[in-house]
Amino acid sequence: MAASQVGAGPTSDEVWVFDAAGRLIARIGGARQEEIPVPPDTVTAVLRTGVPAVSRHDGELQVTVSVGSTVGGSAAGAIVVARPTGELDNHLRMLWAWLIAVAAIGLLAAAAVAVMLARWVGRPLSALDVAAQQLGGGALGTRSATGHGPPEVRRLARTFNTMAGRLETLVHGHRAMMADVSHQLRTPLAALRLRLDLLTQDADQATASELAAAQGEIARLSRLVDGLLAIARAENVVARPVEVAVDAVIGDRAAAWRPVAEERGVELTTACPGPVRASLGDGHLEQIVDNLLANALDVVPSGGKVKVSAAVTDQGARVTVADDGPGMSKQQQEAAFRRFASASPTGAGLGLAIVYRLVTSNGGTAALSDTPGGGLTVTLDLPGGLPDRARWPGGAVTGRNLPPPNDS
Repeated sequence: MAASQVGAGPTSDEVWVFDAAGRLIARIGGARQEEIPVPPDTVTAVLRTGVPAVSRHDGELQVTVSVGSTVGGSAAGAIVVARPTGELDNHLRMLWAWLIAVAAIGLLAAAAVAVMLARWVGRPLSALDVAAQQLGGGALGTRSATGHGPPEVRRLARTFNTMAGRLETLVHGHRAMMADVSHQLRTPLAALRLRLDLLTQDADQATASELAAAQGEIARLSRLVDGLLAIARAENVVARPVEVAVDAVIGDRAAAWRPVAEERGVELTTACPGPVRASLGDGHLEQIVDNLLANALDVVPSGGKVKVSAAVTDQGARVTVADDGPGMSKQQQEAAFRRFASASPTGAGLGLAIVYRLVTSNGGTAALSDTPGGGLTVTLDLPGGLPDRARWPGGAVTGRNLPPPNDS
């Protein structure tokens, strides 16, 4: 049969019909007159195997299939159907546009829900963090709201409030107990000292000597009670940090202790290269320096030296108190910051413990080492810079406006 062509259909689809030999015998639809773009090898392969073939060519999707069969089982012919893919591509593009739009809307909705959820969870956690900071700053009556956020956060807030309540009870109870101890111990000790004084006036020399020794033990017990109370206050205090003029405090305290040093034949010197600042509780550095100087002057023999120095560091300030006294062994240095650990037979072992509590409560560190040539060196690294929450108008700066002590 000769090849024939029928008028183009409304869909612009095209159909080609081939006989068993692969010759074109009919063409339906389409407006072009050129030869069919399907390779002859494709038609031959479909006729031989009977397996349909799909290809894309020149903007058309072409499908080649075998049709019919002869008595021997071979295909009677093949049909090639071609359809333009422009409309399909438009549908696919439209579908992808809708998918992208839906995905974008879904992402925006998910982001909005995530933000709302994060705020729902984060706000009570932020409030809990603020409450924890206030509690750590000494406001023992601080409590966190428990009516917001998911159940886990509410349970955490209730647990925090329980902990804060117990901590407040313990601290207040401890302070009340220490106040009672102070009142109950100081009064009988003072009365006992007065009675011993009266007895000493009318006693003979031997008895007076024994009574004097007893008075010394009572004085030592009084100092021990005062030291324990000082440690309790150092452990319980959570003072708001203020900017401290370290060089001025050192000069002030050295001037106050210099008469004691001269009386004992000890040379007390200071060394500050310039203005040195640190962040500590109000009055803490004075207590620290007083305890260190008292300890040093107690152990340094006549003719010895005690030097107090300060320097600026990356973290804040470093204060060093070095003496040329008997010093401490490594074992004594390791235990020196514990209560009642004293290298001196007459010491109560509380001075360095007080220093350690005050320094660490302010975020600093304290260390002991040997002084070159003999003696003990106490090194204190104090924090510098004032936290934003600790700054307020009119914040005091401890230490008088004294000139920096001369290097000596």
